[in-house]
Amino acid sequence: MWGGFAAYLGVLLAAPSLGRRAVWAIVSVLVVAFAAVPPVLSHDVHSYVDYARLAVLHGLNPYVHPPSAAPGDPAYAEVTWTAATSAYGPLFTLATYPLAWLPVGAAVAVLKAVGAASLLALAALVARLAAARGVQPLRAAAFVALNPLALVHVVGGAHNDGIAMLLGMAGVGAVLHAREAGAGAGFVAALAVKAPAAIAAPFALLGPERGRGRFLLGGVLMLATIGLASQAAFGLHWLDALGLAGESQNRTSHMSIPIAAARLTGLDPGPVRIAALVLYAGLLAHLLARTWQGSDWIRAAAWASLGLLLASAWLLPWYLIWSLPLAALSRDRFLQLLVLALTAYQLGARIPL
Repeated sequence: MWGGFAAYLGVLLAAPSLGRRAVWAIVSVLVVAFAAVPPVLSHDVHSYVDYARLAVLHGLNPYVHPPSAAPGDPAYAEVTWTAATSAYGPLFTLATYPLAWLPVGAAVAVLKAVGAASLLALAALVARLAAARGVQPLRAAAFVALNPLALVHVVGGAHNDGIAMLLGMAGVGAVLHAREAGAGAGFVAALAVKAPAAIAAPFALLGPERGRGRFLLGGVLMLATIGLASQAAFGLHWLDALGLAGESQNRTSHMSIPIAAARLTGLDPGPVRIAALVLYAGLLAHLLARTWQGSDWIRAAAWASLGLLLASAWLLPWYLIWSLPLAALSRDRFLQLLVLALTAYQLGARIPL
């Protein structure tokens, strides 16, 4: 991991001189390599498959019944959170239903391929948007696609955060290209996969001086479409996933910043966790106010995404993808250095030494 991080920094520094072919060759080879290996350092991808099989093959609502409701299913043996109902958005859950008809290994391979494709597409989208932002495109693409945590956990671990962020950044791109209705739809789709992927939505709504009506209309139409499909498939139980996502703040991960700070200072983790969330709420309010006053909304959204990672008591290494593409486009060198520092801090997370 440390060797990969050092190489990552080297490519970031040399990206413009390496040239387009070399950078994209490096990106393609590494993404394909991590897609080809078995799932790395996480079994969450088996949960994705198991929830789909619960619904399609066993007739059970994955927002009501956990994997332990069907312990005889072939996917169950590799599931870690056997007593947890799905905490993922309904759009992602519905999209995984066709995988239920495949053998478990094939379904996992499909999700790994999708994770790899999402990271490649995200890097390509960021490179395209970078030119309009006055950012070096190759460096922006490498910043996202060659980050070791993205390669190891988003591609290697096949986490759905890459898909969610691709939808969220499609919303960002739609705003920059004055396609506000598409932007609203893109952000809602990202929200329906994983809520933090839509963190740029309020900044996009407050930032541009035109098209807010179209933005809201696109979002409402997408929300209605997903809501009706989710209601038909899950009833109102899909809303329980929002509560489960919020409950993550009742958990703690060893390397989250508030919990690590409490451990090092000897303070009670509870008050430290609450203080971190209060500080983040203040930061978010400040960033939204600055955006309303005309500040760069992408830079503000990038700070909001990084602040969320720093304030969360439940921090997992693949969550860094929430901040990478926004930071790459932020035109804020200090923010990007903080993202690199957080990457270095998280390199050893989840490695069972």
